[in-house]
Amino acid sequence: MMAPRLATRSDIPAMHAVRLAVRENALTTSAITEASYLPAIEGTGRGWVIESDGEVLGFAVGNATTGNIWALFVHPDHERRGFGRALLNTMVAWLFAQGLPRLHLTTASGTRAERFYASAGWSRVGSDARGDAVFELHADARR
Repeated sequence: MMAPRLATRSDIPAMHAVRLAVRENALTTSAITEASYLPAIEGTGRGWVIESDGEVLGFAVGNATTGNIWALFVHPDHERRGFGRALLNTMVAWLFAQGLPRLHLTTASGTRAERFYASAGWSRVGSDARGDAVFELHADARR
């Protein structure tokens, strides 16, 4: 299994290409552009990529200030190989090492992503105004 590595600014075009390729939780606006990634991976948080032969297959980005999981996506051609779980585990460990007591995220309801987070031990705590599922993971629940 390939291990995630820290994302760099040179990975951003490939990360965004993965983001645009997904079938669930697809971007429906141009609110997130390649420019959105830089502050997320160099300022408020960090990002990780899984790659093979120089091709980014998936990525994750977490915010170390708010505890928000900003992104976790695997290219549809490379799903169900454990890449998402490896990215999630690496990101969660790093975020909790920053001293955050709680992590949170939203994802569309009724999706594979919702089932993925639930199976990874995250708790659904409600829905947001758009009807997306809201999940949390507490540091003390992982001990």
